[in-house]
Amino acid sequence: MQALGKHILAEFYKCDSAILNDVAQIEHLMVEAAKKARATVISSSFHHFSPFGVSGVVVIAESHLSIHTWPEYGYASIDIYTCGNSLDPWISFKYLVKKLKAKETSMMEVKRGLFDVEGTLKHKTDKIQQKIWE
Repeated sequence: MQALGKHILAEFYKCDSAILNDVAQIEHLMVEAAKKARATVISSSFHHFSPFGVSGVVVIAESHLSIHTWPEYGYASIDIYTCGNSLDPWISFKYLVKKLKAKETSMMEVKRGLFDVEGTLKHKTDKIQQKIWE
C-alpha cells in the first residue's frame, strides 16, 4: 500500500526563545528546511504576535510546512507535509531540530492518502501558478 503523502506532526521543546520570537529568522529557517528536502517553494506567509510568538506557513508544490511558536515556553509545534515519494520530510525535521536548538522533541508520522496502487506516485510541479491574494 502506498501513501500519497507523509505528514510529520512535531513538538519541539526547550528551544532557543530568541529564535522562536524572531519572525524573519523563523521564516528563513522554514523556507530553508523545505529547500533542504528538495521541495519546490511556492510562497510563504509569517506573522509575529504581540507580545511574542510567530505563526507561519511555507507552501510547497508538494504540500506545506507550518509552525506556531510559544517563546515564553521555549516550544514550537511544527507540521511538515510532503506529497509524493520524491521528498524526505525527515530532512526538514532534522534541520529544524538543529536550528531551533530543540533539546527535546516528540513526533509522529501520518501516512496520508493510502491507496493500493502499483508504480511510482508523482506530483507534477511543472505547471504551477502562484496566486497572491490581497
